[in-house]
Amino acid sequence: MSASDDTPRSSWITKGIDSATLRALEHELPATELWSLLLHVAERRAAARTPGQLVQQFERDRFVLPAVIDQRTQLELDLALFAAAKAFEAIELAPLAPLGVCAAVAPTSQNRVVASVRGTETVSDPTNVLALESARRLRADPTRIVRLATSHRCTRAQPVPKGSGFAAHFRLFCITNAGHETKDEAFTCDAFAEHIRFHLDAVRALGAIGYSFPPLTVTLLASAQREHLAERIATRLSGVSIKFEPLTQPYYAGLRFMISTASESEAGIPPGIPLIDGGAFDWVATLASNRKLSFVASALGSQLIAHRFRKSTDVPAPAESL
Repeated sequence: MSASDDTPRSSWITKGIDSATLRALEHELPATELWSLLLHVAERRAAARTPGQLVQQFERDRFVLPAVIDQRTQLELDLALFAAAKAFEAIELAPLAPLGVCAAVAPTSQNRVVASVRGTETVSDPTNVLALESARRLRADPTRIVRLATSHRCTRAQPVPKGSGFAAHFRLFCITNAGHETKDEAFTCDAFAEHIRFHLDAVRALGAIGYSFPPLTVTLLASAQREHLAERIATRLSGVSIKFEPLTQPYYAGLRFMISTASESEAGIPPGIPLIDGGAFDWVATLASNRKLSFVASALGSQLIAHRFRKSTDVPAPAESL
């Protein structure tokens, strides 16, 4: 397949490469040989770099700048979230994932991901990697229920949203439920309600360590085929104000929820900022080759919360050395 009959690409990307060479790089060259070639190129490029070039890149490249959050603040927040997620196994993910872990199972572009030259990519969405781990466990035992939690620094290549606290790399706190679907899709409904309650409880608990939030809104989004499930989920969330909206994005398996600011905060943060996003996905069913498996995942923007909703500016003192 030549560049002309593949997906459209800017001419400068493949300028100077004939169609046969491009076809070999894209499809025909064995993966191990391609990675070796790219590593060779990277080695030569690295050897030619000067200290001045390193400094210049470090000052301007959004992918390599340090995070905007004090690390003690982020650790304190993570500890509070893990304490609230006692029902989930805490797992530390590798900084890299298999190439295509997002694009191969979800309708998303690989151009949003930072790929390496070794057949891997930096983690852009921990929920995709947790789906891979859940599928691995369920392939070994399809009867089990896999409940995972992680805090992970993600890197994404798409343009950074405007607004304070948004960056090319950021930290998310994620929880996931995976298992065999039960009668009347009860597994999915139970997991959805559990995720929403967890996030609301976690946000309330953060008030004890110096965070202040405006009122929050829960939005349940569903395809026409799964509206009845959204209504069932809502009945399990007492004391929560819920909005219903149609779901049109194919990224989710017919169900999604969002938790956003409903009014302006004392710090002037406007309404409508999404803090938490979750949904049902077919990723585990696809990865485990078992259509009866269900997967619910959600993520809280912990770096955004630490940056914009922390009322106390006191940084915890480091523990004394023993």
